[in-house]
Amino acid sequence: MVCSVRGTRLSGALLSVLLLALTATGCGGGGGSAGGSAGAGGSGTGKTGATASAEAAADRVEPLATTPEPQLPVTVTSADGRKVTITSTDRIVPLTGSLSEIVFTLGLGEQVVARDITATFEQAAKLPIVTRAHDVSAEGVLSLRPTVVIADTTTGPAEAIGQIRDAGIPLVVVEPAKSLPDVGRRIDTVAAVLGVKAAGTELKQRTEDRIAAVQKDIPEPKGGAGSESGKKPRVAFLYLRGSAAVYLLGGADSGASSLLEAAGAVDAGKDSGLSKDFTPITSEALAKAAPDAILVMTKGLASVGGIDGMVKIPGVAETPAGMDRRVVSYADGVLLNYGPRTDEVLKSIVEQLYGTASGNGK
Repeated sequence: MVCSVRGTRLSGALLSVLLLALTATGCGGGGGSAGGSAGAGGSGTGKTGATASAEAAADRVEPLATTPEPQLPVTVTSADGRKVTITSTDRIVPLTGSLSEIVFTLGLGEQVVARDITATFEQAAKLPIVTRAHDVSAEGVLSLRPTVVIADTTTGPAEAIGQIRDAGIPLVVVEPAKSLPDVGRRIDTVAAVLGVKAAGTELKQRTEDRIAAVQKDIPEPKGGAGSESGKKPRVAFLYLRGSAAVYLLGGADSGASSLLEAAGAVDAGKDSGLSKDFTPITSEALAKAAPDAILVMTKGLASVGGIDGMVKIPGVAETPAGMDRRVVSYADGVLLNYGPRTDEVLKSIVEQLYGTASGNGK
C-alpha cells in the first residue's frame, strides 16, 4: 500500500488519493505471501516449489550469525542536518518497516520495542504498532521509553517528530533507499546510528554478494517471457487497490525501475516516457508502455480479484502481458524495501519472469 510505495515519491493529489486508499483498505505488509507468480495462461493461484520457498523466506529476516556489541556513545548527523548523540540502544524504535528489517538483520532485534505496521516479518509481528502509513503516534512512541528512534525522510507528521525530540529522545532521520545502489548506504547508516559499524559492513557485503549471485544467473535476452527474440522483457509496475478504485502505472520514480533493470528487464512505464512516480492507468498509457509482463504487489493483485480481475482494468487485456496473463508478484511490505532481503525479491522476480531458478548464494 502507500507505506510500501514510499511517500517520497507520492506527491500532492496522488498522495492524498493513496492515503484515502489506506483508510478504505488498511495498510498491510503482505507478510504471509511473498511470491505468487502467474506465467503465460496461468491463474496466479498455483505455486511452484521455488515460489513457495520464496514465500517462506519472506516471512522472516536472517540476522547475522554473531550478535554485535554496540560501541557507544556515537554522534551522527541526521538527514535533516541535526547532530544526534546516541548513548544507549537498549530500547530501539524504527519508524518504518524497512528500517526495522535492517535493525533485526544486524542482530539487534531483541532491543526493538515497537514497529511500523509494514514490519510484518515474523520476528517483529508481535511488537506494538506506533506508525501507520508514515503517521507516527508520538504518544505511543514515548510510552515505550525508547533510548533511540530511527526515522526516514518520509516519516511524519513533523509535529510528532518534534514532540519525540522535545522529550529528549535521540531521533535520527535517514535517507530512504530508492534503488539497488542505496542498499549498502542505508545499511551502513543504520549500523552507524546503533554503534555497530563492523556488523553493518558485514551485512552490506553479504547483501551485495547475494544480489550479485542472483544477477549472475539471469538468462541472456533470447525470447520467451513474452519478449521478442533478442530483446529484454518489458515489465510494467502497476499499483492496484481495488477496494479504493486506485489503479496506477509506475513511471521512472516509482521505485521499481532499479529492481526491474537489475532483473534484466526494461521498466515499460519509464521507457514509455513516464518521468514521474505514478500516473492513473489508461488504455493509451498501457498501449504505449506495451508490457510483456506486469509487476504487482501481492495484496494489490488480490484486491482486484487476482489476474481475472486485473485484466478487466481498461487497457490491461490488450497488452502483451494481459493477453498472456503474465504477472510477477511479491509481498507488499518487502518488494520496494531495498534492504537485506532484496536478493530474495530479485530472485523471485527472475524466477517468475524467466521461468528458471537462480542461485542466490545462500
